Amino acid sequence: MAQLKTPSVPALERALSILELLARSSNGLSLPELARRLKLPKSSVHCLLLTLERRKYLQRNDNTHRYLFGNRLFGLANMALSGTGLRERAAPFLRALMERTGLTVHAAILERNEAVLVAKAEPAGIFRLATWIGKRMDAHCTGVGKALIAYLPDSELSLLIAERGLPRHNDNTISSVRKLKEELARVRKLGYSTEDEEDEVGLRCIGAPVFDRAGSLAAAISVAGTTSQISVENMGALARQLKQAADAISSALGFQPKTVR
Repeated sequence: MAQLKTPSVPALERALSILELLARSSNGLSLPELARRLKLPKSSVHCLLLTLERRKYLQRNDNTHRYLFGNRLFGLANMALSGTGLRERAAPFLRALMERTGLTVHAAILERNEAVLVAKAEPAGIFRLATWIGKRMDAHCTGVGKALIAYLPDSELSLLIAERGLPRHNDNTISSVRKLKEELARVRKLGYSTEDEEDEVGLRCIGAPVFDRAGSLAAAISVAGTTSQISVENMGALARQLKQAADAISSALGFQPKTVR
């Protein structure tokens, strides 16, 4: 009962009403149409629409002046759908990998040219990595990101680089297209990626791809830790354990090695 007494946020309720109205409209709705249906002043609706448009949840057709769903809304939906099924299937394997290695384990998908974390298994202890489900990261300088983009067609990889660039996070970050392509070729050859303090100094990461029933890249998983936790001496053993977990998740998704494309 206490929850029913807590007031809702009127502006948020109105914004959600706009999204629900647009969801039921095949051709979108204009500002006057939305204001009329919501029984609100045009000025109020315009402010809400402008906010949603700026955040890319809506887009306005310049010819018809009608509002439609934007790319970010579709991206969130796709990420939620992809992430939910993946989390359910991957959860026991991620937890087992975390327990065997004592390291933080992540699962991520590629969404809008970024690696987006959709699952995380973290060991108990004082040290915590500054990562969370939904965190977006550059793909070229993270272990999980490299595993995601290593299997992209050349045209898609070139487009990603053109749109995102290769931002330098520190002196270790790969900022050359040639070096990145050489690195991704190595990922495909070995079946796993490495990230040596390229995103954040003091941290290392190893990533591996996960494939679906169709043989397409579905996600990537990784183990991450400090440079003392992931060293030159134990990196090979950790990579083998990571690849075993990635293969097990791929099998759970219906993947058969001969279907890789």
